[in-house]
Amino acid sequence: MITYQDQMDLFGFISKDITADIECYAFGGTAMMFYGYKNDTKDVDILFEKEANREEFVRVLQNLGFEEKTPGGIYLPEKLKDKHRPMMYVKGEGRFDLFANKIFHTVISPKMKEDIYAMHEFRGKHTLKVKVLRKESIVMLKSVTERKNDFDDIRLITEKDKHFDWQYLVDEAIWQWKNGDTWVLMDVEKVIQELKKHVFIEEGYLKQLYEAGKRRG
Repeated sequence: MITYQDQMDLFGFISKDITADIECYAFGGTAMMFYGYKNDTKDVDILFEKEANREEFVRVLQNLGFEEKTPGGIYLPEKLKDKHRPMMYVKGEGRFDLFANKIFHTVISPKMKEDIYAMHEFRGKHTLKVKVLRKESIVMLKSVTERKNDFDDIRLITEKDKHFDWQYLVDEAIWQWKNGDTWVLMDVEKVIQELKKHVFIEEGYLKQLYEAGKRRG
């Protein structure tokens, strides 16, 4: 497992070795630790908008002893067929899941970029900027990745945060759908249906997802 301090130390080491400034987006367990939702994580989830930045990040991870592994068994087989599946690097019990351009079909929308929760800068020879997505975006992306513990993390966020903005989540899922993400409505709908067993969610949010799917269909 990677603790919050492990994560900060790793980002600091990486900033000392990169040969150019890099920006990336943190979601998943990585972002949850920045929020304080959890103390450690098995997987550090990062999206790079530029493939070259991912390649440079990978080079430094390899220098730190991380080895590439197949993501088979972690993600659903259907999703691993997608060209935007992650590269996975592992060392001990720690794992980096590195996406470029998209998380499967999902992009970082203009609204998600505008509404980041925080940005952490790690300065070495160059600067590594880690932008933390807001909690509703984290839930949407965990709905998309559908790994073993993703639902438990989604439930943790939505149970702990009494001001979770369900409309924001639904609006973003519909935007993604309208802009080419053919999975997102089904993924978010499935998560909300399961969450309703644990937290109160107004039925109107599901109705909006259904109606968006009908209009596109």
